[in-house]
Amino acid sequence: MTIWVDADACPVAVKEILYRAAHRTQIPAVFVANSPLRLPPSPWLSTRQVPKGFDVADHLIATSVVVGDLVITGDIPLADLVISAGGEALNPRGEVYTRETIKARLGMRNFMEELRSAGVQTGGPAPLNQADRQRFANALDRWLQRGKLS
Repeated sequence: MTIWVDADACPVAVKEILYRAAHRTQIPAVFVANSPLRLPPSPWLSTRQVPKGFDVADHLIATSVVVGDLVITGDIPLADLVISAGGEALNPRGEVYTRETIKARLGMRNFMEELRSAGVQTGGPAPLNQADRQRFANALDRWLQRGKLS
């Protein structure tokens, strides 16, 4: 079991939750980014720096994940690849992506991208708030508990 983190866009508050969880549970967490990251000292935390480029971090994560791993990402195409590879995916707001929901989410993402490319202002996501952080922490704890039972 490994937690893979799409770290370039991961909010600091979520990273901090992950630092504590990995250290507490002694489950490795790998933070993948195209820029250097500073992590607290822990044998359970590591970074993988990838070259800058479109989807380079996503590619490394998608090709590294194995059944039973968890990927933290807000990137829906990456979540789709992870689920197809037998991993699990969780976004920083605490939403678990599943086989049942990922295709609908991917379709909505593509639709919104088409609107934006046509010039429609769609706005962005709201800032991460305390409720989002709590949902994320709860979903992460549920995954960690399932892993202990396996």
